[in-house]
Amino acid sequence: MSATPSPLLCLASASPRRRELLASIGVPLTSCPVDIDETPLPGESAEAYVTRLAREKALAGARLSSLPTLGSDTAVVLDGAILGKPEGPAHAAAMLRSLAGREHRVLTAVAVTGPAGLLDACVATTVAMREISDDEIAAYWASGEPADKAGGYAIQGRAAVFVEHIAGSHSAVVGLPLFETAALLRRQGVALWDGALG
Repeated sequence: MSATPSPLLCLASASPRRRELLASIGVPLTSCPVDIDETPLPGESAEAYVTRLAREKALAGARLSSLPTLGSDTAVVLDGAILGKPEGPAHAAAMLRSLAGREHRVLTAVAVTGPAGLLDACVATTVAMREISDDEIAAYWASGEPADKAGGYAIQGRAAVFVEHIAGSHSAVVGLPLFETAALLRRQGVALWDGALG
């Protein structure tokens, strides 16, 4: 039985999805969830918003750990408006109806503290959804899956059946753009499964 590897990274989040994504590229980590104000600033663009939150999470997490620290944030954006997490079934249904039959953007920012300072990247992915019936929306809400998801859906779960196609990073829509994250981690001296560093 092999020993558990020592953590190389602090994840400033309790997200099981981000933990699983980081595990998939071979990064042993510890979680240091942080609580920050996620209210958008007046006139703040969606890109600036997710980047600011990722940076603030990474910096807050770094105060709890001596390890390089990763913060991330994801926003679903439709016609320039940020769709947050649903406040209840009616809100979730309204969001899914607005997304159905058209394209929207998912923005995910990642920030990593470490020896190279605070590094960040923001990735935009276009997601196209098919038309979704009210019965499907009701059944989806009843599954419990969309309750804590930005935009009211999880592409890695049951909502995959609503998605016609994406242009960009699938892992970013799930919660972490792995290509960009790997590059940032290497620059901070965090080795991945292949042992390569930047």
